[in-house]
Amino acid sequence: MAKQRYAWRGVDRQGQVVTGETHAAHQEEVTLLLREQRIRATRIRRQFELPTGFQYKTKQRASARDITQFTRQLATLLHAGVPLLQAFGILDRGETNATLKAIIRELHAHIEGGMALNQALRQHAEFDALYCNLVAVGELAGMLDTMLERLAHHLEKSEALRTTIRSALVYPSAVLGIASIVLVLILVFVVPAFQNIFTSFGAELPWLTRWVIGLSEGIQRYGLWLMLIFFIGMWQLRQLIKQRIHWRRYLHSWLLRIPIAGPLTRHACTARWTRTLATLFAAGVPLTEALEAVQGVTGHLLFQDATQTIQTQLIQGRTLSQALESTQGLFSYMVVQMCAIGEESGALDHMLEKTAEHYEREVESTVSRLSTLLEPFIMVVLGVLIGGLVMALYFPIFQLGQVV
Repeated sequence: MAKQRYAWRGVDRQGQVVTGETHAAHQEEVTLLLREQRIRATRIRRQFELPTGFQYKTKQRASARDITQFTRQLATLLHAGVPLLQAFGILDRGETNATLKAIIRELHAHIEGGMALNQALRQHAEFDALYCNLVAVGELAGMLDTMLERLAHHLEKSEALRTTIRSALVYPSAVLGIASIVLVLILVFVVPAFQNIFTSFGAELPWLTRWVIGLSEGIQRYGLWLMLIFFIGMWQLRQLIKQRIHWRRYLHSWLLRIPIAGPLTRHACTARWTRTLATLFAAGVPLTEALEAVQGVTGHLLFQDATQTIQTQLIQGRTLSQALESTQGLFSYMVVQMCAIGEESGALDHMLEKTAEHYEREVESTVSRLSTLLEPFIMVVLGVLIGGLVMALYFPIFQLGQVV
């Protein structure tokens, strides 16, 4: 029997997550090989090759909103009794987004070639471990439509949470951005005209006016260079942060300590973490495997490290609530208590979902309060900037009027 290439993930004797690839005749052989190495396999998947002459390639990734819409539509079609391949054909004909259309066609080709849906999804970065694991469970249990419904609900909740946070940043960013552009235009085009008038006075100018004129001259001479240096510096800093994980860990830790943004970040990450874990656990995924899929869902390194620690402690025999207590206060006392109650009552998925709903409401409430507080703050900042410019430009004129 020809050997196939398998990608695997597992946990070694020290409780560390390890990954790799191996060639074997079947999946059971991979499990035996890993067992000989004292590794407990948590995921094994066969690596398929694309059909010869396959042409559908995506040039850019689909957005999270596109994937959510695709999942909801596919779940609806399967729930209505439409066969999987026919459902992909219907989605292909009705899709107008070129990127998502290419993904649908590629998935259709994979499935026609004999690949399972979850294996086909793993070929695309848009579908994370959570998504693929739930689809795999649905296929094994013969309830793919139900699992896709649950997954679509989860994605819609996550998208709503992202939209809530994003909406809090759009208004102040837009106002401050427009105000900055207007101020630069005034300094570049309006202040020089006033400067010519002031020169004809032949009198000493107030310090505020001199400062504004100096700022205007600096922007005219070095503005483009400063802008270029700023963008290059920001790009370089971003690359360095990507390359150095300890920098990112320090940045993420610092974000949690900021007075207003810190609790908002913590609540958002907790909501996303508990909802994802609830979705996986309710689908029948073992808790240790569910935690593996949850690791990167928050996008926050401290939560990712804490999830690995929790997974290791669960393997060692501790309960989820006990493991949560050891995360040095990253998860609140409420999360620990809700998990403890869920474990004692046998309704852990239900309690995790209730916890997620609570923190989602906290995020919405915090964003609402933040938006209310930001409006007067922005008005004060704009008033100081515009008022300062007006005073700087008209002080010399007022002084000239007093002299005359």
